[in-house]
Amino acid sequence: MEFLDERFELREIQKLEGHSDRVWSLAWNPATGVAGVPYLFASCSGDKTVRIWEESLTTGSWNCKAVLDETHTRTVRSCAWSPSGNLLATVSFDATTAIWENVGGDYECVSTLEGHENEVKSISWNASGSLIATCGRDKTVWIWEVQPGHEYECVAVLQGHTQDVKMVQWHPTMDVLFSCSYDNSIKIWADDGDDDNWTCVQTLDEPNNGHSSTVWALSFNSSGDKMVSSSDDLTLKIWGTDLARMQSSEGYTPWRHLCTISGYHDRTIFSVHWSREGIIASGAADDAIRFFVENSDKDGLVDGPMYKLLLKEEKAHEMDVNSVQWSPGEKRLLASASDDGTIKVWELAPVAPS
Repeated sequence: MEFLDERFELREIQKLEGHSDRVWSLAWNPATGVAGVPYLFASCSGDKTVRIWEESLTTGSWNCKAVLDETHTRTVRSCAWSPSGNLLATVSFDATTAIWENVGGDYECVSTLEGHENEVKSISWNASGSLIATCGRDKTVWIWEVQPGHEYECVAVLQGHTQDVKMVQWHPTMDVLFSCSYDNSIKIWADDGDDDNWTCVQTLDEPNNGHSSTVWALSFNSSGDKMVSSSDDLTLKIWGTDLARMQSSEGYTPWRHLCTISGYHDRTIFSVHWSREGIIASGAADDAIRFFVENSDKDGLVDGPMYKLLLKEEKAHEMDVNSVQWSPGEKRLLASASDDGTIKVWELAPVAPS
């Protein structure tokens, strides 16, 4: 689809209130929004709770279906659903990871993972749901193997970052793990096939066209051959790899810097998410949400910008935008979470011709 040929607007569907402190993160349930299954997402907050929000199929309005409390004793920083949508993992400043199971609409904490020395910052499931990664202020990345009966075994503790690790993210098709940190780098970890021997196979840092300040987030395009990262250095960076070669038996294929999107943000970019259709959303400390798309025509310039601003929503929230996440399913929905304690559900829609 050629996005640059159309004008778009961001329509606010609903503002969701209920958290009593900043909302750090949110995660759409990947098994919702299709075949008559109502959309559902989780949000987590400094108020130590996780809220489950669901769209009504009849009215289209969003309601809080559950509040998950009494498990974490400090800020819940991040949350992620398993690929099947049956399990929700939450990580907290209380140094634990909790696994919740949806049992007929009730969420039960079925497992608690301990090991990090202090605040856990991020959680990610691999594509098959067989591995979980967590990271934290203790500069480590942990990989856990999912076992029967809600057992989780730590198979690797990865040390290599020199500062707080802000986010972990599995590649969408391969068991390769990416982490980004306060040390300004992105590290890529792979198992060399020899009994859980996970090692760092590449570091994307400033000498390699990387970021010059904290890397807060990263996201992959739908095919997994490109990645976008966001930073305190006010830029987004696009990275690429040769996926076919990587998936063949030739082993690891390095990622390389393709371009830097700069000049659009004047405050830290806390969140970035690439949609299935190829639209990059960013959320930043200037309370705004921006959308970027690949610039296919380059305005006839050979060295024209590779990505263009599609739309900017100036005052998306009253305070910092901590998380932007595209929905699964058929609609082009985006949810955003903010320091102002609210979540907003938006739809990116073409402007009707007047």
